[in-house]
Amino acid sequence: MEQDKRREYLIRELLKEEPRYRQIEVPKDAAGQKDLLRSLMNVRPPRPVSEEFLSVQDAYLRRAISEKGITRLEDLSRAHGSLYLWKGDITTLECGAIVNAANSRMLGCFRPLHACIDNCIHTYAGVQLRLKCAQIMEAQGYEEPTGRAKITPAYNLPAQYVLHTVGPIVHGRLMEEHERLLASCYSSCLELAAGNGLESVAFCCISTGVFMFPNRRAAEIAIKTVGDWLRETGSGMKVIFNVFKDTDLAIYQNLLNEYIP
Repeated sequence: MEQDKRREYLIRELLKEEPRYRQIEVPKDAAGQKDLLRSLMNVRPPRPVSEEFLSVQDAYLRRAISEKGITRLEDLSRAHGSLYLWKGDITTLECGAIVNAANSRMLGCFRPLHACIDNCIHTYAGVQLRLKCAQIMEAQGYEEPTGRAKITPAYNLPAQYVLHTVGPIVHGRLMEEHERLLASCYSSCLELAAGNGLESVAFCCISTGVFMFPNRRAAEIAIKTVGDWLRETGSGMKVIFNVFKDTDLAIYQNLLNEYIP
């Protein structure tokens, strides 16, 4: 099945799931169809789906990611020891695990076409990821505490796993508790990765952006926490600091140039 036919099939199946969506007209252009498909995936509740749907969806997403271009760990340059710095789309990175900046519900972003990393990761992993997260949270029985982390398969992403962590939200002045919780996000993810035998993990800029943690201070905490953990555990874990904006790239470059373990 060609990519355009896969996309049309997925859209039709998702529209059929919800009676209120059945009057939506499918755009004729590829860009409009892609936006509609992503929007339908974004708002879809965590529920089972047919094996046929998953087969078509998986083929579609893996082709879409391949077309974006996959980056492998061995393609990256070391910034310092086992630390790497990379500016790019984390959904195209092939490594042990990528870190998702999640919210306390741990179900992904439900806002159609939202540009947050939670939305992007769930979109390209596939609908299985939300269902898996919902099963984990139902078994837990309460929302995920800030500073903790959960692990799931990455499904259609090039990475093996996704580590979901809830960063602190900064309202007003930055407090020591915010800093402690952010450090806990990094250490929780590292412990989870190590406990699952992973050799590499890629961190996004947790809690910056809409969670309003100051970018430079967040980077300082990230580098120190990771560096301390690597030194104290003697781990050979390879850690990638993934950034998407030039401002964060400059911050990390400056800090890593000055970094003394």
